[in-house]
Amino acid sequence: MTPDWLGFYRYSTRLTMTTTDNKLGLGALCALVVGSIIGAGVFSLPQNMAAVASPLAVMIGWTITGTGMIFLALTFQRLCLDKPEINTGVFGYAKAGFGDLVGFFSCWGYWLSAVLANVSYLVIIFSTLGLFFDTPQHEVFGQGNTLVSALLASGFVWMIHFLLLRGVQTAAIINAVTTIAKLIPLFVFIVVAAVAFKLSTFTLDFSVVTAMPEADLMTQVKETMLITVWVFIGIEGAVVVSSRARNRKDVGRATIFGLLITLFIYVMVSLLSMGVITTTELAQMQNPSAAQVLKHILGPVGLWIVGLGLIVSVSGAYLSWTLLANESPYIGAREKMFPSLFGKTNSKGTPKNILLISNAVVQFVLIWVTIEGGTYESLLNVASEMILVPYLFVALYALKTGRQDGNIKMMLFGGMASVYGFWLLYAAGLHHLLLTSLLYFPGLAFYIMAKREYGEPWFAGNNRWIILGLMALAMTAAVVILF
Repeated sequence: MTPDWLGFYRYSTRLTMTTTDNKLGLGALCALVVGSIIGAGVFSLPQNMAAVASPLAVMIGWTITGTGMIFLALTFQRLCLDKPEINTGVFGYAKAGFGDLVGFFSCWGYWLSAVLANVSYLVIIFSTLGLFFDTPQHEVFGQGNTLVSALLASGFVWMIHFLLLRGVQTAAIINAVTTIAKLIPLFVFIVVAAVAFKLSTFTLDFSVVTAMPEADLMTQVKETMLITVWVFIGIEGAVVVSSRARNRKDVGRATIFGLLITLFIYVMVSLLSMGVITTTELAQMQNPSAAQVLKHILGPVGLWIVGLGLIVSVSGAYLSWTLLANESPYIGAREKMFPSLFGKTNSKGTPKNILLISNAVVQFVLIWVTIEGGTYESLLNVASEMILVPYLFVALYALKTGRQDGNIKMMLFGGMASVYGFWLLYAAGLHHLLLTSLLYFPGLAFYIMAKREYGEPWFAGNNRWIILGLMALAMTAAVVILF
């Protein structure tokens, strides 16, 4: 059952109702899919892609990602239809298929990924302001990691914190406005870049990355994977309002149509940029690089079009993902996988304790970004790695239950999504996997606290082998990082 504090979703869907029967039509569902996926990542795609891959590798990477994400979306949609009794979000499928410890880690990974995504939003907002106000002689905002950026970002964090403590009705209105704000500059970008596109520029380094001349084509494709996963985070939002669909079949159609629209936008933004500015120049740009590309074509007005659109869009995305970041631990507490304090709400229905903990973690990471000089790209990688596990377990559960129930569609969708999930783990590489295990390990303390609170065993059965395996990986990761 959807928690009361997510009434923001119920309210926002009413803004897109197509009839008076309080049901969503195909067009409204498509809009919700697109709005839930597109965030800050698209505005940095030109630089992110050019830094690690050639135009040929980018095309191959998008083909793999598009196919994999379509099967993952179909998996979510099929589970929503065939397993309506599982209504606890992404981690509910992991728990149903592989036990409560795996469900807990899926929940933990989703939460931490969302929190890190919020930090990246703050970094990109102030990096964008740096494009407007910084000069070669005087850096104020830099790449969003200066002291001024950190102080202003901290103020923004706690302003949103107190806003949400008062309820989420205002969040719905802001979310509707920012969904429109993010699409306008993107369509302007695509049209203008298509006109300015030059085939000679696009094919100049068609299969070679100047900054990584030793990287073969497969290495380049692998390097694009975490970036493409990052920009599709939120795909699970497509099934959130499936119960409100006028026709249940429209959920699947809208998921595919919305994904294709989003994929079109992503492919156009990344590839058209490579035909406007060489990949070598794109790789060296400050993010949001889409603003820099449009400035190259239109002059300062291009910078303002993308920059202002991004700031409004990402501010709204931060608000939405603050709510989503708290959803998993809140429901996890109700499922007795997190300590009960995570499920406490105030008089407005807002989960006050997990909201405080989430924002405290955001504040800590902001301090780390300032001290260590972390960037949007470094946060992107970690957040993408953390979300891989929850997505993979959704696919594996669909494959498992499809085999048990003799459901061919479920088995096909889950199987293909699982192949894509394992490919992502391979593409991420051993170093990233070790780092992920190090970030999953601290969550174990909260699981143990919850089990002790409810008088249930935590080191029994398959749990002990999962815990010992995670400990071994985390220790290995610590040794690798230290030495």
